[in-house]
Amino acid sequence: MIKQEATDVVVLGGGLGGCIASLAIAKMGLKVIMTEETDWLGGQLTSQAVPPDEHKWIEKYGCTQTYREFRNRVRQYYKDNYPLTKEAMENEILNPGNGWVSRLAHEPKVALQVIEDMLSPYINSGKIKILYNYSIEKASTEEDVINSVIASHLNGIDKIELTGKYFLDATECGDVLPIAGVEYVSGAESIKETGEPHALEVANPIDMQSFTFVFAVDYIEDGNFVIEKPEQYEFWRELIPNFSHLPLLSWYATDADDTSKLKQFTLLPNDQGIPSLFTYRRIVDTENIEGNIYDGDISLINWAQNDYFLGPIYEVSEEERERNLYNAKQQSLSLLYWLQTEAPRLDGGKGFPGLRLRKDVLDTEDGLAKYPYIRESRRIKAVYTITEKDVSKEIRGNEGICEYFDSVGVGSYHLDLHHTTVSNRSFYIPNYPYEIPLGALLPVRVKNLIPSCKNIGTTQITNGCYRLHPTEWNIGESAGYLVAYSILNNVTPHQIREDRSHLHEYQSLLLNNGVQLHWPEDIDL
Repeated sequence: MIKQEATDVVVLGGGLGGCIASLAIAKMGLKVIMTEETDWLGGQLTSQAVPPDEHKWIEKYGCTQTYREFRNRVRQYYKDNYPLTKEAMENEILNPGNGWVSRLAHEPKVALQVIEDMLSPYINSGKIKILYNYSIEKASTEEDVINSVIASHLNGIDKIELTGKYFLDATECGDVLPIAGVEYVSGAESIKETGEPHALEVANPIDMQSFTFVFAVDYIEDGNFVIEKPEQYEFWRELIPNFSHLPLLSWYATDADDTSKLKQFTLLPNDQGIPSLFTYRRIVDTENIEGNIYDGDISLINWAQNDYFLGPIYEVSEEERERNLYNAKQQSLSLLYWLQTEAPRLDGGKGFPGLRLRKDVLDTEDGLAKYPYIRESRRIKAVYTITEKDVSKEIRGNEGICEYFDSVGVGSYHLDLHHTTVSNRSFYIPNYPYEIPLGALLPVRVKNLIPSCKNIGTTQITNGCYRLHPTEWNIGESAGYLVAYSILNNVTPHQIREDRSHLHEYQSLLLNNGVQLHWPEDIDL
């Protein structure tokens, strides 16, 4: 028997966009039911184990007030709970792991705790209800409206039919879109479709960005923690991608500044000027901590060597999805085994057996993240689609930042595409800071579904910059306030954009709740 539950808004997905959307809706006095496929909220930051990728202005502006609150809470969590050194305690911009990918590299469990704390008043009061370990199975629709969705528990037994006035798709892969018949695109568009110079000549819906199973390790110099040899190790050891003349498992990867070249890396810091990948996503730097709490520094391994580019995990059969998920896990474990046993050291030796897989950091039996890091989702066909010409410095030239009359937020990041599954192309195109147009959150037809993370109206290329943590957070927050305003004022999101008086009131609501709509005029570009 299928249980039934009704609420004001159903949020499908408990990643960053889903969490902050739920918070925004609850702040407006409405009730939310949020589903989450895993047992951790937080998506990219937690179950996918990716430290926040951010822009250079993040400490001053360029994010929402609640995202800044999250960042401040993370730093305060360490200061309240960890025996930090005096220097770390007094550092206003503390970077717990001193990872060079981020100004705030920190442990996934800390992010999880902070997110739960931010939601806790609304969970405890009953405004937000969370259904853990549930995915979306079916949807009931009538013309341009979704009436209900059926969420299925991972145990394969429990099912709940959820009804609400609005449905937010905050799933990592845009899973609600095909189920509910919402028009969408996936993979790579063509030049004819988007007018983008870096688009393919012929569209390919399964040519998607690679995904990654992240894992955590610490390093004990004299230790020996070599894992059992993975089943597919020989395959991954011998694989030479068509975008390289060297094996995938090597110290060379595509240079972000010039994707036609390879760049050398190594594992640990050194005096030869070769970048250290261990410190790249390091989330615990023991130099910040007094005493012997940690045996060694901890790093998250999310490198080019464990980007899985041999096939996607959506828009394919369930059999192919499961095969690609398994292969991707084997790739990550093979990378670890190679690092432990065969990776060339700068002293002429091979292997770093002191690398230890830290299963406890990500709370999984195999030591890999609870969910793969998804860079690219299905994307709605939107009222307004953001293309390369809106963001690329190369195309915009002296025009600067593209401003929208219906802006609902801001962000900035390079147009960063990791190698795709068919053409194997990758980009790292310089960008201007950007705004988030409301039109990109509005489906061309369906009236009561709003995308709330990486599934807004971008192209594959512009998804490369709109997919990062602060932007997903902003999208989710603005989506939450959008449906709350719609319910409380008895208008649809589409009508809000079309009616300038409603649009102004909605944008004022965003501003009053700390959502930045435009970049400062004097920003140093």
